[in-house]
Amino acid sequence: MANWLRDAVVYEIYPQSYYDTNGDGIGDLRGIIEKLDYIAACGFTAIWLNPINKSTFFDAGYDVTDFYSVAERYGTNEDYRALCEAAHARGMRVIFDLVAGHTSIKHPWFVASSRAEKNEYTNRYIWADHTFENEEGIAGYAQRDANYITNFFWCQPALNYGYAHPDPEKPWQLPVTHPDCVATKNELLRIIDFWTDLGTDAFRVDMAASLIKGDTDGSFMRAFWSEVRAHLDARAPEVLLISEWGFPDKAITSGFDLDFYLHSGQPAYTSLFRAEAGRNTTMLFPGHSFFALDGKGNINTYLDVIEHDLAVTKGKGYIGQITGNHDIPRLAYRRTPEELRCALVFLFTMPGVPFVYYGDEIGMDHIEGLPSKEGSYTRTGCRTPMQWNEGKNHGFSESDTPYLPTDSREGAPTVEAQLADPASLLHFVRALIRLHKGSPALHADGAFTVTCAAYPLCFERTSGEERIFVAINPSAREYTVALPAGAEILLSQNADANGTRATLRGASFVIAKVAK
Repeated sequence: MANWLRDAVVYEIYPQSYYDTNGDGIGDLRGIIEKLDYIAACGFTAIWLNPINKSTFFDAGYDVTDFYSVAERYGTNEDYRALCEAAHARGMRVIFDLVAGHTSIKHPWFVASSRAEKNEYTNRYIWADHTFENEEGIAGYAQRDANYITNFFWCQPALNYGYAHPDPEKPWQLPVTHPDCVATKNELLRIIDFWTDLGTDAFRVDMAASLIKGDTDGSFMRAFWSEVRAHLDARAPEVLLISEWGFPDKAITSGFDLDFYLHSGQPAYTSLFRAEAGRNTTMLFPGHSFFALDGKGNINTYLDVIEHDLAVTKGKGYIGQITGNHDIPRLAYRRTPEELRCALVFLFTMPGVPFVYYGDEIGMDHIEGLPSKEGSYTRTGCRTPMQWNEGKNHGFSESDTPYLPTDSREGAPTVEAQLADPASLLHFVRALIRLHKGSPALHADGAFTVTCAAYPLCFERTSGEERIFVAINPSAREYTVALPAGAEILLSQNADANGTRATLRGASFVIAKVAK
């Protein structure tokens, strides 16, 4: 496995909301190029772009109409190549968002597949035969007498990679070895090769576990992605695969180099930050977040999962630790600045690779009450434009009709203001990034030992001769913890240390280097 993820810090960019250079109200690739110096100065080593392919934008770009072209609103394929070159010149990598499991209903493949007469795309998607005899899928859309199976929204028909265990009573369920399913897989490999040739360093695969249907034990998906990994190893071994799976033990043993913990799939991530009503709009795992002043959370919900995953994936791949993403309320939502710093310390000192959602480095807030935009629904509030300065649209765009409104509340954070304030969250995040990158013990594969799995959470990270001690108290209560002998405080908040002990007041932390 290529090793650049080991000390990486990744910056997720929602392209339409980042920076608009042509005044149409929508962020573009040239805007990202213009802001690369800012991103590099923060210390980020890679950028992940949410989808940039041509699209009908019923689902903000995750409904692709052309896998081989950049959407006009973002620029051109040459702009993407230029972005990759500019990022590489600054020592950064580029991660491409690959929508592998579905397309838009407007994709030419689907238009052809919808026809009554047989053609090469008839089985490119999954169709349940006979509109009036089958309750599966979307009925009454196509010329052909069949319903199409979706992968997410109604407008995102599932590409046909086959079924793990086809039902003989449902002849439309094709095996993965069927020539038409193999043709779909081969097309995916061509898409990967195309964007690799333009300079892509890694692919983040959307809904990576969704491709093969009926795969109850995951063995078919493991075989599928292992084959994709083998294809890359033969052609471009330095290019990495990152999955949206939510189960690192499954994803990384399937050929992926990194998998995220997510707000869905299992309760680990949600138990940290978004268990309360209002913090987790999906409420898949309601309860009490560990990172909350009430101090009612249970850190073992998360630790049990990560300790298992670290053991299974050791030496094979890494876990992504996200501040947030384009699908969940922002980390700053209903948190004080001190609470937010505690959460960020956790994410930057735990094993794995930190992923920072654009704007989280300045504490952008989730904006409630916005109407749905391009299928965002409750997610709209976390997709608002980056706030650069106090100018029009907070410096995002000169347009009178920006993609979404920026935060109009007094005191809304901006890059410009925080750059000028040494005590700002932005400078704090930069310090965390420097610490993370400069401390082998804090790298993705540094050893991890929990010394207190409660309030406060205490753990150690080690690598070679380096030893880092971390204590985090997200609650409002006060605690006293023993410091390891020879501890040198590197960063702290609301804490008093006297050499052998530290008093942690509400929303506090200590990061210390320990002499070996």
